[in-house]
Amino acid sequence: MNPNAIRLEAAELRRSSRMRHVEVAQSLGISECQLVAAHAGSVASNAVLEDAASGIQAVAGTIYAVRLRAEWPAMLAALEAVGQAMALTRNHACVHEKTGTYYQSSVQDGVGLVLGGAIDLRVFYRHWAHGFAVCERTEKGMQNSLQFFDTAGCAIHKVFAKPMTDMAAWYDLVQRFANADQTPSLVLTPDNATVPDAASTELADAAVDLVAFRQAWASLRDTHDFGKLLKQFGVGRLQALRLADPQYVQAVEPAAAHSLLQAAARDQVPIMVFVANAGMVQIHTGPVHKIVVMGPWVNVLDDDFNLHLRQDLIASAWVVRKPTVDGMVTSLELLDEKGQLIAQFFGARKPGARELCEWRGLIEQLLLENDLCNA
Repeated sequence: MNPNAIRLEAAELRRSSRMRHVEVAQSLGISECQLVAAHAGSVASNAVLEDAASGIQAVAGTIYAVRLRAEWPAMLAALEAVGQAMALTRNHACVHEKTGTYYQSSVQDGVGLVLGGAIDLRVFYRHWAHGFAVCERTEKGMQNSLQFFDTAGCAIHKVFAKPMTDMAAWYDLVQRFANADQTPSLVLTPDNATVPDAASTELADAAVDLVAFRQAWASLRDTHDFGKLLKQFGVGRLQALRLADPQYVQAVEPAAAHSLLQAAARDQVPIMVFVANAGMVQIHTGPVHKIVVMGPWVNVLDDDFNLHLRQDLIASAWVVRKPTVDGMVTSLELLDEKGQLIAQFFGARKPGARELCEWRGLIEQLLLENDLCNA
């Protein structure tokens, strides 16, 4: 499709339905990044974005986009100046939204951190390929965002302006990082493929040194070493959970996530919620309050944290224990039918601190309920 056709059809779909950008793109047979890129080209600077924000000649469904230069670490560092904003990271089955300020952004060896406040990110810049400043007229008014995509055109991370955002600083940022190239088209080549499923590269179960694998698991001293363990033995995450010593891993029903969120909200046990894709890990730490089910979605609808989890895409759920220098750390991990990680839940903790007894109590209750259901 040419950019003009994309713009026209996207505007009509957005006006006539509540479809998200990713859903509009899917209906048009293009990537979400191509959808956004089609709205660049007529904007030479951030001036049109400012005009759009004022509502000049804009109707519902109108989108303006400015292609940004690939200076991702500098851009995330510059976001601190805009103050409060909403950070959004998603994968195909879960959306994680956190409101706060992008404090203390740093980068080393291509890996970034944002961890000075409510917004807590681990950034893998090698997967970042395209970025846009987007302004869209919606029924609720103008919506400003920064949107970042991988080489396959899939969304990695988005930043949304909120009522308390410093919009002067926002537009200064857009102007500073605007790309001289505002071409509205975007071609994704076969070389720009998404990361293959882990199952396609893992060893067969019979080829895994099971004794050594289980010994290495028992010798873990940091949860961050788990990825190294998988690489060392050539196993995928789901395969590792299947092959683990039963004292460290127990399968539970996929509905366990809903039960755990309800229990954490009821008892006000602070938790950590991790949602990731290839280019980003976003983390919420703290209590959750309002748990709402809407169709297949389980939602956390709090003032500064929203989570939207597709229950029907959870193929398996696991209670996982990992030894560390601070004692055992327990998580609930949700995987899809391909063995890809959807989300992880932990008890709130910082390095050097032991796991919360209240969190372990929630997990033990979850396991007891699971056993009763399967009895």
